[in-house]
Formats: sequence, C-alpha cells, structure tokens
Amino acid sequence: MKRNSRLSSTLHILVHMAEKPEQALTSEQLATFIHTNPVVVRRTIAGLRDAGIVTSSRGHGGGWLLGRAPEKISLAEISVALGETLLPFSTEPESPGCLVEQAVIAGLDDFRLAAE
Repeated sequence: MKRNSRLSSTLHILVHMAEKPEQALTSEQLATFIHTNPVVVRRTIAGLRDAGIVTSSRGHGGGWLLGRAPEKISLAEISVALGETLLPFSTEPESPGCLVEQAVIAGLDDFRLAAE
C-alpha cells in the first residue's frame, strides 16, 4: 500500500509556522519547505483553516499563521482537518537536510510504533 505523505508534509509546514508565530508565511514560502507547488500547500491546509488550526490573510504582508499555540493543537485534530486517518502515513524524507523534517519524522516514527 502506498503511504500518504500529506500528514507528515502538513506537520512539517506547521512546525515551520510555529518557529515564526508572529510572521505570516506565504504559500510560496511554505511550499519551499516541502518542495512542492504553492497551490498544493493552499489545498492541503485549507481544511486546517476551516478547523481554526491556521488563519490566513490576503494582500501585502498576508499569509498563513497558526490559529492558536502549537501545544493546543493535537495530531488527531490535524488528521481530522485533513480528512484522513492517522495511519498509514509516510515518514520518508522529502528534504533530507532539513532538521525540522528530521524531528517531525522521528516523532511520527515513535507515534506509529506506539500505535502499532
């Protein structure tokens, strides 16, 4: 079965957003973190906006921000907002040199092992 990397990519984006909580990040900026197209980012995190996990603003200086503190956001809530189940998900690195991605993957591996 092919694993879906959407959850891990979304977590990767959210960690980068949490690192800069006061700075709105554009879809273009977020896309560079996961090596994809900005349209993919917008489609992926639209459900997070609907769930209040992230907020967005248009225009100059606009972009995406976390809707609340990272510690108030659960993995299950993110998964539901994406319309997915928690398992299976991919932990294959898309950006092997990114320390944030490495930390996200390590956490996902621990979670997956505990869930199994």
